[in-house]
Amino acid sequence: MGSFVLLIVLVFFYSQNNSIKTSKYNAFNFLPMNLFEQFQRLANAYFLFLLFLQLIPQIASLAWYTTVMPLMVVLSITAVKDAIDDLACWHSKLTFLQNSENSLSYRMVTEKWMDIQVGDIIKLENNQAADILLLSSSEPYSLTYIETAELDGETNLKVKQAISVTSEMEDNLKLLSAFDGEVRCESPNNKLDRFTGVLTYRGEDYILDHDRLILRGCVIRNTDWCYGLVIFTGPDTKLMQNSGKSTFKRTHIDHLMNVLVLWVSIPLSLPQHCMCFILAIGHCIWENKKGYYFQDFLPWKEYVSSSVVSATLIFWSYFIILNTMVPISLYVSVEIIRLGNSFYINWDQKMFYEPKNTPARARTTTLNEELGQVTYVFSDKTGTLTQNIMIFNKCSINGKFYGMHIFLLSLKKVDFSYNKLADPKFSFYDKTLVEAVKRGDRWVHLFFLSLSLCHTVIPEEKVEGELVYQAQSPDEGALVTAARNFGFVFRSRTSETIMVVEMGETKIYQLLAILDFSNVRKRMSVIVRTPEDRVMLFCKGADTILCQLLHPSCRSLKEVTMDHLDVSDFASDGLRTLMVAYRELDNAFFQNWSLKHNEAYLSLEDRENKISLVYEEIEKDLMLLGATAIEDKLQDGVPETIFTLNKAKIKVWVLTGDKQETAVNIAYACNIFHDEMDGIFIVEGKDNETVQQELRAFGGSLKYECSLVLQAHALEGNLQLDLLRTACMCKGVICCRMTPLQKAQVVELVKRYKKVVTLAIGDGANDVSMIKAAHIGVGISGQEGMQAMLNSDYAFSQFHYLQRLLFIHGRWSYNRMCKFLSYFFYKNFAFTLVHFWYAFYSGFSAQTVYDTWFITFYNLVYTSLPVLGLSLFDQDVNETWSLRFPELYEPGQHNLYFNKKEFVKCLVHGIYSSLVLFFIPMGAIYNSVRSDGKEISDYQSFSVIVQTSLLCAVTAQIALETTYWTMISHIFTWGSLGFYFCILFFLYSDGLCLMFPNVFQFLGVARNTLNLPQMWLSVILSMVLCILPVIGYQFLKPLFWPVSVDKIIDRIHHCMRHPLPPPIRTKLKHPSSRRSAYAFSHKQGFGALITSGKTLKTKLPKKK
Repeated sequence: MGSFVLLIVLVFFYSQNNSIKTSKYNAFNFLPMNLFEQFQRLANAYFLFLLFLQLIPQIASLAWYTTVMPLMVVLSITAVKDAIDDLACWHSKLTFLQNSENSLSYRMVTEKWMDIQVGDIIKLENNQAADILLLSSSEPYSLTYIETAELDGETNLKVKQAISVTSEMEDNLKLLSAFDGEVRCESPNNKLDRFTGVLTYRGEDYILDHDRLILRGCVIRNTDWCYGLVIFTGPDTKLMQNSGKSTFKRTHIDHLMNVLVLWVSIPLSLPQHCMCFILAIGHCIWENKKGYYFQDFLPWKEYVSSSVVSATLIFWSYFIILNTMVPISLYVSVEIIRLGNSFYINWDQKMFYEPKNTPARARTTTLNEELGQVTYVFSDKTGTLTQNIMIFNKCSINGKFYGMHIFLLSLKKVDFSYNKLADPKFSFYDKTLVEAVKRGDRWVHLFFLSLSLCHTVIPEEKVEGELVYQAQSPDEGALVTAARNFGFVFRSRTSETIMVVEMGETKIYQLLAILDFSNVRKRMSVIVRTPEDRVMLFCKGADTILCQLLHPSCRSLKEVTMDHLDVSDFASDGLRTLMVAYRELDNAFFQNWSLKHNEAYLSLEDRENKISLVYEEIEKDLMLLGATAIEDKLQDGVPETIFTLNKAKIKVWVLTGDKQETAVNIAYACNIFHDEMDGIFIVEGKDNETVQQELRAFGGSLKYECSLVLQAHALEGNLQLDLLRTACMCKGVICCRMTPLQKAQVVELVKRYKKVVTLAIGDGANDVSMIKAAHIGVGISGQEGMQAMLNSDYAFSQFHYLQRLLFIHGRWSYNRMCKFLSYFFYKNFAFTLVHFWYAFYSGFSAQTVYDTWFITFYNLVYTSLPVLGLSLFDQDVNETWSLRFPELYEPGQHNLYFNKKEFVKCLVHGIYSSLVLFFIPMGAIYNSVRSDGKEISDYQSFSVIVQTSLLCAVTAQIALETTYWTMISHIFTWGSLGFYFCILFFLYSDGLCLMFPNVFQFLGVARNTLNLPQMWLSVILSMVLCILPVIGYQFLKPLFWPVSVDKIIDRIHHCMRHPLPPPIRTKLKHPSSRRSAYAFSHKQGFGALITSGKTLKTKLPKKK
């Protein structure tokens, strides 16, 4: 592609392709990396250590395969699950990167995105993305229109322009291929609004800045094609530099399980090792007092020289026996449960978005229970809360209201078929406005004429009659389209004229001046000369500003119009409003003003202030025409979803790159802010001192029902903690003008200092960093951008699906996981601690109570399916009640169902149950004889009685814990118990014992023991005594120690005993006063670009 060279200053040059990485593994690193991650779980590391101990014959109290087989199963299942998860991420990324671009290499070739290299010249067409230095485009002066919604959330179009020396090449492939310039530019960084560089071409240096660069994440709009030079690719692009690092996310319960494993495994400090130490001392004492009596037929091994040595070996032998204090199948069971609950999300038809054929997707299987513990939700605005669709909804013209009332909802749309140039997508429901236009109402005509003239929209007519408006702001596009449909069609413009088709008649207006928009002015005006030679000024802007500029004669009309804005008609729907006014100018006055305007425009000192003063001189004594109301259409169900989240005490923060007025307006529309709040506090200081003063000013009056609006630059100082403290006291928070990296920093702040579970949700590439930073990242899929979805943990198409994700799937997953962990630890404590009591009756000899095969199968077979049934199918209440009572979500936020306190309860219950399970069977068979007179108190019979009592007791316990029984639950629970009795006869059968006498040693024990009444007495007594405290606690707790959830459950049970009332449809109250009265925005200075003529569609003559 020519001899073009790209140099990166201060950075060692290397070739970087355009591929991006969202998957974790590859074929080479999968095994080591996955094993490394798995052995970060202390239980896995613990069992690896245990396996090494079992290979030492002097202390091996259990066969090595009793540990290695379960450990291999655990590691294999987890590895397969992780591989499947990562393959899904890799496939999504591959699909994304298979898109192609046109690359120039002396001729045009098609390349995949992943193959684009630094220094390539590529061709982009309309609606394509890029990361290039702009060289030329199809538009005059090589202008290119871009949309940056994925980068900063702003929907208004922005303009980029190539430098003149490269724009001359246009689409000439020969010239482009021969391009041999050299670029020196800054190293890759995350600054989206800054770029510095120098292009050296033909011996001349040309300054490059941000206006010449089109970033990855931008989309080309309303431009047929453009050519650009690839500056950064792959991870070096500013978009990816803002994406943050991928982190391996673990849930709070994962961290808690690691702590609990430490509790039961650290030497000499916690239960297992304390018990081993006690038993070793007991063994030493026993050997010194009684052991010598057995030396004749049970002598010490040659490596045992004293009772102290023997006790040391016994310590490690009991360490192996008591290893089930930390259940080996704990983590693999957790992974299976998470996988099953992830399938429920993927299969949820109520989260399937039919218009785009997009299902919900759980892109990870490790965070499900964390969904039931969210306290903060961080949301993007554009494309997440809103649809990016602006609709002209209502208007007030000369004191009369037009638009859709509630009682007009059943009426049909207005028929615009009489207007051949009408936009077929436009909808309006009040035919009285069309009738006013048709009968020639002067004020209505003047109102729509103002909308068709006062703007910076650029029209494009590619096919006769098919107009396309290039609007910098979707608000402006909606207003001009409304005027078009009501018969005032903005058709074309030049730098000096505007063509409008008024009720079928074409008129040319001379464009005399555009008084440009600014954030301070909050208005714009145009001055035109009509075909009748009248000089007219048309102005539109915020009502708070225009009301001060109206002529005194408009007082009564202003009051009526303000009533429309303030009382009910506009504000009750949370619409974005602005006022429209005009002024007829004397020709001599305008000529004099024009001279002043030109003088101010050419001024070298204090230019902006002088221009502002000149604007104010002519923008006064305006005559009010009316007001418009535009609906920034929200996604379906957004206000209701946020209302429900607030009821669940989940705080919603909106982090957006958009301007403050727009963000606050949306906050009111979607119920983050509302009128009942005690106040809205705005922090907009640009330095530490100013921010501190603002915080101090309203610090004492802050209440929970307050709202806070933060500007991004307020976070740049060292007051982040003060701002965070203030923000967390407020119910609703809006952060404006945020860069992607700042979004992530806000999330990190809350994570670090509040110690709560955070969720970030967004749809664009500018949301990737906060999605990665949050505990849970949710991507809105089905939009134009795929980056958010590719980097998310969960993906779906509509914001309101967040309700089901959290309140149904998240809450159920959390409840199930907590029940699972409580039961799992309990059953293992009860199982293991029986060995401790038995040691006192076996000379502390490290003899196991149970048969070796029972120890092997207890966690993997006998008790695995019942707890999986509980963890996959249990529901405390169904999904209807879960959504109706979002307050049920609160226990998860405070982690009430499984914590260190609950763990201690499991331990105490396990100790109690182990005492019952040991001493009840011992008492039942003590000095007992069979019907033939033989004693039954032998080791093997006692072992079978204890293990059968244990299994029946833990099965009864899980039956008590289960609140929602399914057929599968019954099969898993009772089938596992039945399977135990079946396999008992098989393992203790004569055939197996005779064939493998060293492996199967309990010959005929099953049939002999199960016939004993003492055995069944032990089983029944043990089972009843084990579950009796649980029944008592479950009965007494709601009576004497009720919590809010208990009261809600009682209400639900009361409702279930009576006919179900119709669903409560909460009518959300919209704001009763205006928030941001300014609905219209475009880039400051665009008016000057219009009048310069650089936006004309007439092509420049090519240089010869």
